[in-house]
Amino acid sequence: MQAKSTHHIAVAVNSVDEALATYQQLFGAVLEHRETVPEQGVDAATVMLGGNRIELLGATGPDTPVGKFLAKRGQGIHHIAFEVDDLRASLAELEAKGAQLIDTEPRRGLHGLEVAFIHPETSYGVLYELVTNAA
Repeated sequence: MQAKSTHHIAVAVNSVDEALATYQQLFGAVLEHRETVPEQGVDAATVMLGGNRIELLGATGPDTPVGKFLAKRGQGIHHIAFEVDDLRASLAELEAKGAQLIDTEPRRGLHGLEVAFIHPETSYGVLYELVTNAA
């Protein structure tokens, strides 16, 4: 699997509004997009810092993946996302190479992008997300 680039770094936060204000004040972040994705249980905002995208993830409830993450680990880096040209082909290749996948099929992410996650047990405790612009 060949990643085109790092698409974003996601940070789990208790309050997206507070984190957004902090990133704007401290780093001059520019809000790119704000969205709630009910099927993933997230309230999210993406901000741009120069050419880098940071995704601020808040939970819509305690039983959501981000809610459980926050309860277990607290605020901090949640995942790193790589952009790929062909998400399905990338998933098939990773699975053939022995990667443990959370998603064997793409699902809808922020901005309406297709996304899929690789289990952190495969990658030294880091949760990775694959993202493609192709719908």
